[in-house]
Amino acid sequence: MAQDSVTNKRARRDYTIESTLEAGLILVGTEVKSIREGKVNIGDAFARIEGNQAFLYGCDIQPWQTAGEWFQHASKRPRKLLLHKSEIIKLAMATQQKGFTIICLRLYFKGRRVKVELGLGKGKAHGDQRQDLKKRTELREAQREVAKFNRR
Repeated sequence: MAQDSVTNKRARRDYTIESTLEAGLILVGTEVKSIREGKVNIGDAFARIEGNQAFLYGCDIQPWQTAGEWFQHASKRPRKLLLHKSEIIKLAMATQQKGFTIICLRLYFKGRRVKVELGLGKGKAHGDQRQDLKKRTELREAQREVAKFNRR
């Protein structure tokens, strides 16, 4: 069963996303095949700038079942991100500010390539999360009332 994309549902709940950008990912063949089968978890994935390079940590790509022991990959190894130098500098400057981090929002295929959508986010407090939930509930109720009114 092929899967087009994997999303991190907790990211937008736990972080206020300021901006997003797309990056390429250096993978081995068995990792790509595992991603196609949907055997990937990006719930804890984040990016870190080290020197002049960006790496993705916490992305759990399960081993591909039919590959032999010799060709297998490590499931939680750091993976290098492919970004332009200007994007890396921009992210490095942004993460030096207090509270900002680079979160993996989505992993998807673009043609034959695997891309990752990164978000520059600031962590939300528990109260902020409750406010967002309250706003969503009020909006849903308002839409329900409008739909009920239009049915008459």
